[in-house]
Amino acid sequence: MLALRTRSEETIASGSGLPRPWARLGHLVVAAAVVAATLSCAQGSDDGTSRTPGTDRSPSVSGAEETGSTTTASPAEVEVTLAFGGDLLPHIPLVERAQQYGAASGTPYDFGPMFAPVAPVVGAADLALCHLEVPLVGDGQEVTGYPSFHAPRELADAVAGAGYDGCSTASNHSLDGGLPAIEATLERFDDLGLGHVGTARDSREAVTPRVYDVDGARIAHLSYAYGFNGYQLPDGAPWAANLVDPARVAVDAAAARSAGAQLVVVSVHWGTEYQNDPDPFQQDLARQLAAIEEVDLIIGHHAHVVQPVEQVDGTWVVYGLGNQLSNQEQISRRDGLTVLVTVGGQQGSRLEVRDIDAVPTWVDLATHEILPAAETLARPDLGPDLRRELEGSIARTMEVVNRRGAAIGVHAWS
Repeated sequence: MLALRTRSEETIASGSGLPRPWARLGHLVVAAAVVAATLSCAQGSDDGTSRTPGTDRSPSVSGAEETGSTTTASPAEVEVTLAFGGDLLPHIPLVERAQQYGAASGTPYDFGPMFAPVAPVVGAADLALCHLEVPLVGDGQEVTGYPSFHAPRELADAVAGAGYDGCSTASNHSLDGGLPAIEATLERFDDLGLGHVGTARDSREAVTPRVYDVDGARIAHLSYAYGFNGYQLPDGAPWAANLVDPARVAVDAAAARSAGAQLVVVSVHWGTEYQNDPDPFQQDLARQLAAIEEVDLIIGHHAHVVQPVEQVDGTWVVYGLGNQLSNQEQISRRDGLTVLVTVGGQQGSRLEVRDIDAVPTWVDLATHEILPAAETLARPDLGPDLRRELEGSIARTMEVVNRRGAAIGVHAWS
């Protein structure tokens, strides 16, 4: 069983708990070489069969022998904290707000003030990963909202400024802007030093493991979507966005492990929109993914409301994090969840999930700020109306999170 505990902010942050510098290039390692066997395996075989994933191929660490002694030193212990945020869904009223903020800061769009309240949460984690649900606008394209999104490129700047290290990008909106928008999104991420996975500019990028080097730990991130709102993958670019398929996930997870990953995280865009309980498709797919030996943690998106957390055959599944940023007005769609996941183990060996804390968030539509609910309640200047909203948000979120027996607590702020 997972040992859940309440931790103060100091235990997950070095120094004051303020956001780390936005361009943390040292955390990002992309495996440079992918063997030909991995490439062919990921692309599938002509007869439609899939290969069985390999066993755990994490690099082993043997202790160094002491001079003149047979004593062998134990590998060093590592422990890192991961943060995962909910959907980033920039509707047009939200984009117009970013224009207003931009007029004050001298840029076309400025999403930074929206992320500012939650930046200490994101920045305090050793590795923080967002879910960018929509592509950024490509060359010659216009910024648009629902139903086919093209977000301003400045959204990525705010993601980086908040302290995120990277994002999953596979969603039902991945193909809204076609290849030009995918290319623009990933180029902007590259320029900012942000990692990305789920969409790709070529076949090699699509199968190259996304591995982050985090304070002595190597964390792999995979990303997949259930579909693309009727858009079809281009005939000449079937690698442009990842459709979820357990056989493909098994191949990709094995490739990540062989590239040195000690923990493999799978982000999945799935589920029924606006439904708190996981639907049969989610539950069945969760069982299939949890059965893959190389998969350690599953993080879900898409429902736009918070969904439960539970263990499935020993693997922790966060079914849905709700919206981190959107203009959806319904009460439950303004609730969001950021999870802080502590993982650890011996250096060089496979890591395990040790702890999960919840940070309920709330989108204040008066400003489009992402408010960490529990921390914001401690503000002495908080008005009674916003206090009621935040208290209600925490209660709703935590009831859903623990609906299937997870017994997760709200992160304690010191």
